[in-house]
Amino acid sequence: MNGLVTWCTGCIRSFLAKPGLFVVCCSGGMISTYDAALEFLFSRINYERTAMPYGRREVNLRQMRRLNDCLGCPLETTPVVHIAGTKGKGSTAAMCAAMLTAAGYKSGLYTSPHLQRLEERYNVDGVSITEESLTEICGQLQPVVAELDVEAEAADAPTLTFFELTTALAFLYFSSQSVDWAVLEVGLGGRLDSTNVCSPRVTAITNISFDHMRQLGNSLEQIAAEKAGIIKPGIPIVSGVTESPAKDVITRIAAERNSPLRQLGRDFDFEYLPPEHLERGQQLGIVRYRSGAPYSAGTTFLEVPLAIPGAHQAANAAVALAIRDEVLSTGVAFSDDAVEQALSNFAFPARIEILERNPTVIVDAAHNVASMRALLKTLDTSFAARRRLLIFATTSDKDIGGILRLVDPFFDHIYLTKFLGNDRATPPEELLQQGPSASIPSDTFSKYHICPDPKSAWQAARAASTTDDLICVSGSFFLAGEIRPWIEKHAL
Repeated sequence: MNGLVTWCTGCIRSFLAKPGLFVVCCSGGMISTYDAALEFLFSRINYERTAMPYGRREVNLRQMRRLNDCLGCPLETTPVVHIAGTKGKGSTAAMCAAMLTAAGYKSGLYTSPHLQRLEERYNVDGVSITEESLTEICGQLQPVVAELDVEAEAADAPTLTFFELTTALAFLYFSSQSVDWAVLEVGLGGRLDSTNVCSPRVTAITNISFDHMRQLGNSLEQIAAEKAGIIKPGIPIVSGVTESPAKDVITRIAAERNSPLRQLGRDFDFEYLPPEHLERGQQLGIVRYRSGAPYSAGTTFLEVPLAIPGAHQAANAAVALAIRDEVLSTGVAFSDDAVEQALSNFAFPARIEILERNPTVIVDAAHNVASMRALLKTLDTSFAARRRLLIFATTSDKDIGGILRLVDPFFDHIYLTKFLGNDRATPPEELLQQGPSASIPSDTFSKYHICPDPKSAWQAARAASTTDDLICVSGSFFLAGEIRPWIEKHAL
């Protein structure tokens, strides 16, 4: 082509209206490299890294539905499990996918956010998408997106976002792989989440607590209503929400939509036997799962080992097992042996992930009061340590004071830092001002340490620790993603 690029009419119109909108023209072969594919996706507005105006004009499902239609509704005939919740939805989704794979079904898993590489969001039978496949699918997406951008700009409407494109990429990828089942984790909320254009076979809500209040509302009723937006008419819903008023909201919406509800504590339940002394080596907890109403003739029981520790993870496993019950009711074969195989080997990055021992080093993405409380309970139950050290960073929209009041009495030293790849990060000096130490003179207080970045926080905590200590990294997926390479480098 002698260095020339032939531009299509749509791209010419769009470029004249907004120069620099596209990296290259949307006509054939525009994305041919992995770097170009990443540029195509990350050039979009990314509400994972900037404040989301949820529920306003900028956030709705119109453009996502239009994109899905233009792509031919890739998952229209694929059975889908759709999972929402304040915390635990990613783990529950991953457990469902692992059980489906162990049962012999080709399963696709879409989760977010990723820790280090975008490819982590897309897995088929536990294997992440390749750079080549990601590049190829972005090449399929871009011409369609370009035309929709022209339409949006002509109507003075918002253009497609990063998460909408990454969700569409998941739909196309799972379709291209001919998966038997697709398991989709909601990104934020439910009602207006990009994944909510799917047509699920089963929906689930893991739990509900306070988080993302600026987007979802300041009451549990409001948050529950947003999460319950994934409930579809006539489609079974599994709920791990046990406390009112959130439980009542889900029950009401399920009834309004004639969606059969399987409720934790009523239609299924569990007991958990936690492992102890995980600082010494790997041990498995035990989940005793009940399906059916207590003392009824049709009640069944299943006892399975669970590799990932924590009562909250046992609750996630119970929701996943209840989803499995719904899948079984459709006539799909799903043996107890497959369940045991999947859960006894289950691991998920940044969910009480043990990266080292002597000292014990744990990375967990707890980022609100409820998830931090669950993390501390697990550390107290399943790990022994001479001293506990915390590396902490989080985003500005979290209940920072509430989290720090929880961790303050639990840890001997707390290293406050700031991840670098996200504008929502809170400077460590501001974290300190919101914690319980704010009223204590700095010259008499030594528990808290200010570190400018995750690397320096890791180096300081590691240098201060001994083989009998425990170092925990928590507060954000973004912190986990930035610090894990330094921990892994040390471990090598």
